[in-house]
Amino acid sequence: MSEAKKIALVTGAGTGVGRAASLALMNTGFTVVLAGRRLDMLEETAKLGPAGKSLCVTADMTKPDSIAALFDKVKATYGRLDVLFNNAGMGAPAVNFEDLSLEQWQAVVNTNLTGPFLCTQHAFRIMKDQTPRGGRIINNGSISAHAPRPFSAAYTSTKHAITGLTKASNLDGRMYDIAVGQVDIGNAATPMTDRMVNGPGVLQPDGTTKHEPRMDAKAVGDAVAYMAGLPLDANVLTMTVMATKMPFVGRG
Repeated sequence: MSEAKKIALVTGAGTGVGRAASLALMNTGFTVVLAGRRLDMLEETAKLGPAGKSLCVTADMTKPDSIAALFDKVKATYGRLDVLFNNAGMGAPAVNFEDLSLEQWQAVVNTNLTGPFLCTQHAFRIMKDQTPRGGRIINNGSISAHAPRPFSAAYTSTKHAITGLTKASNLDGRMYDIAVGQVDIGNAATPMTDRMVNGPGVLQPDGTTKHEPRMDAKAVGDAVAYMAGLPLDANVLTMTVMATKMPFVGRG
């Protein structure tokens, strides 16, 4: 199938990486279902893309019924799903490890891990039964899937877990022609990373705070569109897209 006939679903499509990926997918021909909690932000994303190439659907990734309704809407509207980008995510307050509450931990796990797990299950059910069969799922990992920042136990744990989900679902999807990959992102310029260039900057492992280089989120969107556009006999299992000068390679 050509991209012009393909359907993609992006969670957390109203801001940041989700918006950048949605626009990149629309600009390569996909019709994109824009999912998120705030309809006004989803509509803003839609206006930035080509006319008639998106559908805005409000959904809460912490609520199984909301996720189920989202996929029911996709199937009822388009009859198929070719690409899912599990992008929605959140972090917890930067507090000492021992002071992180169970509620704060569970909120991050519910959004960053359980939500993508449920979305992937729903995508499997649609993709394995459609004609042409199969599809692609792309998970938003992070540099935190490789190395933590200080006081980020919940976020880092869920991003490591996403790597496990990517590999397990890629293996289990083989029989259905479902390819699953992951894009690990470092310092994309989004509202979530504004603290990296404002005020004192972000906390470093040595206890100092510094400003850090960022990159245009469009680079991530273009990477997602590349992964999405591959034929199903090829897969990018993991890709790291990072600001060239961010303190990661070389231990700082």
